[in-house]
Amino acid sequence: MKGVIFDWDGVVIDSSAHHEKSWELLAEEIQKPLPPGHFKAGFGKKNQEIIPGLLRWSEDPEEIQRLGDRKEEIYRALVREQGVVVLPGARELLESLKLASILRSVGSSTPRSNLDAIFAATGLGELFDAVVSANDVGNGKPAPDVFLLAAERLGLAAADCLVIEDAHVGIEAAHRAGMKVLAVATTNPIEDLTLADAAVPSLAGVLPDFLNQVWAAVKR
Repeated sequence: MKGVIFDWDGVVIDSSAHHEKSWELLAEEIQKPLPPGHFKAGFGKKNQEIIPGLLRWSEDPEEIQRLGDRKEEIYRALVREQGVVVLPGARELLESLKLASILRSVGSSTPRSNLDAIFAATGLGELFDAVVSANDVGNGKPAPDVFLLAAERLGLAAADCLVIEDAHVGIEAAHRAGMKVLAVATTNPIEDLTLADAAVPSLAGVLPDFLNQVWAAVKR
């Protein structure tokens, strides 16, 4: 048995504009500055790392939690108001993997409440056998924790899992977990994704046979 672990934002759905806007609205609300390039630098990381590290808004754990929770409240409000786009090929790949009896998990730095909101809006939840979110691990990407826990919840060894990612920190996390990784060029140019085992412009047209080729490639 094999399994595929999907990152969420930038792989399954396109909500980057919502996330970026939610940081801007929060910064305006609390009257804090946003450094240039903060959004791309923080993509794929947990709020608990972004707020003290990249934004330097606070070092207090309770305040970091409060700000992170508020940012996600704003994000979910934007999703409710504007909807969210399922990226090309994502639903089709999930459905074809299910038909092929290849297990599927989410492995994301997104809070579980965000995932549940989008599952309800899109019906994507029924296509996953397991879900691992930011709430489930202490260490965010590039630590491998989220992917190792996803493999555990699927009942699989790390070597039997392939990760689909769009962020550099996610690619690093997948390799640190001992997993092959397919990169999708939705967030970064495909020429910048050379550390992945394979890269594609999008998931449109990607089928289980192609993923099997990535699995079968010579180990890095």
